[in-house]
Amino acid sequence: MSQEKVSTERKVYQIIADRLRERIRQGDFKAGSRLPAERELVQILGVSRPSLREALIALEIDGSIEIRMGSGIYVCQKLLDSTRQTSTFGESPTELMQARAIIEGETVVMACMNATKADCRYLQATIDSMRAAVANGTSAVEADRKFHHRLAKIGGNTALLKIITALFDERHSPISSHMTEHAESVKTWTAAITEHTAILDALQSKDIVAAQTAMRHHLKTSEKRWIEGAQLRSFEDEESYQ
Repeated sequence: MSQEKVSTERKVYQIIADRLRERIRQGDFKAGSRLPAERELVQILGVSRPSLREALIALEIDGSIEIRMGSGIYVCQKLLDSTRQTSTFGESPTELMQARAIIEGETVVMACMNATKADCRYLQATIDSMRAAVANGTSAVEADRKFHHRLAKIGGNTALLKIITALFDERHSPISSHMTEHAESVKTWTAAITEHTAILDALQSKDIVAAQTAMRHHLKTSEKRWIEGAQLRSFEDEESYQ
């Protein structure tokens, strides 16, 4: 396989992480030293904040940096001792949510046309389960999955059902799981429940435009909460990301 081919297959967060590795190895930062604030790293590397956050998460996973709550991001000796490139830890969380918005934004149209009263009762039950999980302090992910899986199933296209399920389950990859740890809270899940309810209301009314709008809004705001909403709060305490 050619070098060009290998390069095109690398995730954006891997490329950015490797660029930061190289800056550190060149002597810009030493083991145990603190990295600049996120806004400075964005300027230094010329990348977007979401992409930088994914790169930092990848470096944290492989032990190249240490994230200290309320203190910052610190370089680990492991990074300086190794010349290897950043491993892949799953698909980019940002790209996953963008893909879901495109695909589920269309399949919900078919679901709106096909949904029965039984389907709507099932979807309401998943929303109730999410609400109960949040109230009990447990994970609402499984109920969330059932909601999106049922919508895809109602659409009636088995190929799209497989794609949507696979995209949702990618949230369990190392990088997505790490993002989740930083981002999810009672507040974010409460917002998701409200958005699921809007989607269901549109389905019950057979309002195709409202259903599509509600789904795209849900997945776009989910992306913001998941990727940007994390704000790397545990990484740095000196700047606001509002």
